[in-house]
Formats: sequence, C-alpha cells, structure tokens
Amino acid sequence: MAAAKRSVVKSKKPVPARRAPTPRGVDKKKAQPGAPARSRELDANRLEYVRELVRDIPDFPKPGILFRDITPILADPRGFHIVLNGIAERYLGEPIDAVVGIEARGFIFGGALAARLNASFVPVRKPGKLPARADTVAYSLEYGENELQMHADALREGARVLVVDDLLATGGTASAAGELVRRQGAYVIGFAFVLELEALGGRDALAPTPVTSLLRYP
Repeated sequence: MAAAKRSVVKSKKPVPARRAPTPRGVDKKKAQPGAPARSRELDANRLEYVRELVRDIPDFPKPGILFRDITPILADPRGFHIVLNGIAERYLGEPIDAVVGIEARGFIFGGALAARLNASFVPVRKPGKLPARADTVAYSLEYGENELQMHADALREGARVLVVDDLLATGGTASAAGELVRRQGAYVIGFAFVLELEALGGRDALAPTPVTSLLRYP
C-alpha cells in the first residue's frame, strides 16, 4: 500500500510575539504565573531532592562537555512528581489550552503536564516524523541549521500555549517552537524547562515571554 504524501509548509520569516489576552472572567493578578507562598516554602527541599538525582556525565556527547542527565529523575517516582507538580503549580489560575512538547524529552514532561493542566498536548517534531500537512521552521545552531515541524492544524487561533522541554541552553530550539505556535495564530504564554544552563543566555533569547525552569546551573 502506497504511503500518503506529506505536505510541508516552509516558514519564511519569524512572526513577532504577541501578548496573550486575559480571558474573560479571569483576574489579571491571579492569571500571572508564579508559585503560591506555600509552594515557595516547600520548593527548596523538594528541588534539592531533584537536583541530587541529576547525573553529571563528563565529555558527553564530546570532550569538554558536561552533560546533565535527567534520566535518573524519570526513574524516581517521587522526583518525577516533584518536577511535574513544580511546573504545574506555577501555572495555577493561568488558563492553558495546549502544551507543546519538543522532541524528544519534551514529550515526556509535556504530555504529563498537559494531563495535570487539563490541556491538549501537541508534539513538535524533527522533519519527516509527522504524517499530515505540517508547518516547518528552520533555526540556527552553532554549526549549521536544523528544522522543527508541527501539524498545520494543531492549534486553534487564539489558543493559549505553554511550550515545554527538558533543557534550556541557548534558546534556539524553544524559540523555533514558539514561532510555530505563533504562525497558527496562537499565543505562547510561557516556556517551561526542568534544567537551565544560565551562562548560555537562553532566557534572554526567549524574552519577553515568561520562562520557568526548576533547576538552574551557572
């Protein structure tokens, strides 16, 4: 049986970020992301537990790189729950229609967060993985370019979207995912990560959109 043709729409220029409107009936102060006071009091102990689960792998994937391995968090039920709840708590009172997870580890955290936030889950994938018509965005890496794709009908216009991945480094991948969201007329109300490498400046690259990261490394 012949495989169905894949139709791809290339992005030509970035779509500027737009501020998501506050839905009717939602208090603006309550709608702002942020951990409640009780959660902030618990964060230090809970997050220290998670931090101790992160495994440092020197010289991976190449010499000179210190890789922060999050797979021990996934293997630890308590640690995994702390991560998911820690991100979800920061969006209490913030209406979210969809969670966009970036391939591949963003799927692990994004799908579980979508269930907690009562939102739909939308995968952003590498080229050639999505079967239906897809939007494509190219973005720059340190050496060369890469591409991401999302189904062209994944989001309704005006949807409020949280973009999720495991790691924030330079912000290039997350920024590309955000562009895919905006090209469909939806709003990125926040980016959420488990780990952030602060020295690489990813948070600045995603500004002014709010960024949540549970564990920060210099």
